[in-house]
Amino acid sequence: MQHPLVIIGAGPIGLAAAAHAQDRGLAAIVLEAGPAAGASVREWGHVRLFSPWSELVDPVAEKLLAPTGWVAPERTSYPTGHDWVAGYLEPLAAALDATDTVAVRFDHRVTGVARSGRDLMVDAGRDTEPLVVHLDGPAGPERIVAGAVVDASGTWTTPNPLGTDGYPAAGETGQAARFFHGMPDLDDPQVRGRYAGRHVAVAGTGASAQNVLVALAQLAASEPDTRVTWLVRRSGTSFGGGDNDQLVERGALGRRAEAVAESPVVRTLTTFRTVAVGSAADGRLRLHSLDGQVAEDVDEVIVVTGFRPDLSILSEVRLDLDAVLQAPRELAPLIDPNVHSCGTVYPHGAKELAQPEAGFFLAGMKSYGRAPSFLTLTGFEQVRSIVAAIAGDHEAAERVELVLPESGVCGGSGQFDEAASGGGCCAPEPQLLSIGRSTA
Repeated sequence: MQHPLVIIGAGPIGLAAAAHAQDRGLAAIVLEAGPAAGASVREWGHVRLFSPWSELVDPVAEKLLAPTGWVAPERTSYPTGHDWVAGYLEPLAAALDATDTVAVRFDHRVTGVARSGRDLMVDAGRDTEPLVVHLDGPAGPERIVAGAVVDASGTWTTPNPLGTDGYPAAGETGQAARFFHGMPDLDDPQVRGRYAGRHVAVAGTGASAQNVLVALAQLAASEPDTRVTWLVRRSGTSFGGGDNDQLVERGALGRRAEAVAESPVVRTLTTFRTVAVGSAADGRLRLHSLDGQVAEDVDEVIVVTGFRPDLSILSEVRLDLDAVLQAPRELAPLIDPNVHSCGTVYPHGAKELAQPEAGFFLAGMKSYGRAPSFLTLTGFEQVRSIVAAIAGDHEAAERVELVLPESGVCGGSGQFDEAASGGGCCAPEPQLLSIGRSTA
């Protein structure tokens, strides 16, 4: 290419893309809004991943790191987010930046991607002119000409609100100081003091919400006045596949969360879809549900209702996204939780992730749009295929194979107020995890 590959985001997938570019001799620039590699991972760094180290290190990145004196972690152990940053992401960013072909730039926030000299409306020359990336850096606004762009900026910075309609509930924004989006670090004394002895409402049912429930139960063991109201939008709760989950730690988390949910510490309110947040005379919060339920005397709210992609920087890029998930249209049916809840995703790469804007690709968590359950392994294979396509190795780009560990949760996701139905799309017996590439 006449111009470098620009990669947005210095998280695990963005850095893996840069490693593959370096391996193929492509010039690349990694632009990270945060001050260091893995900026979003650092925000949940206290949380232990349910994937082992063997599934968290890209093979090509490992090859790049080997000559630097990097010591590979024990493959079967489970790191925290902080471990992942210190033991892999930071060394990888440094190793990449030390090469002749890759530059990693921190504190560079991308503000827009476009076709050079053309806005969204212009057809003429669109397939021949390069892409441009607009950004704000330490020296002020910049404009970088790019041969291709991979947006691996993730979704962590755009969490979903508590409100059930997809927008903040009435009064939610005004009470922002009482809300926390994500997984608070209850080992931090200051954070612990915020929740100890308080009535905490937790919204969300995924693995992150289950982590929060378990952590609050541990807090309640030493601070008995701590109590939890779990707000569940569906009519029932699900804790994953348990012993049938091929990610052992994910299954174990579900079992721990189920035990906590059945304990006196937690009161569960199902079909609770928040439409309003108010305050009583004593200043404590009252959360109102669409069906008339009210959660009263709430001191703090922890919202773990998922994330959504920030598409604002792509307003001048021609996109073909699914209307439901905001994921690439060809990928969406494979990951839509309205259709199934299985852990396995059909192999996909550059073909499914490419957009009508030639040379532009979504990768990593952002490629999943609003869908949950993204695994790092998926992102590694995505960028392997994407970079191969950018380099012109179309045979390698199309040779995509990825078998993910089953979640142990099978069948459809159920109707609006029904639990997930059984049957159908998961393997009847656990299958070995494998990532391979055909040699044919």
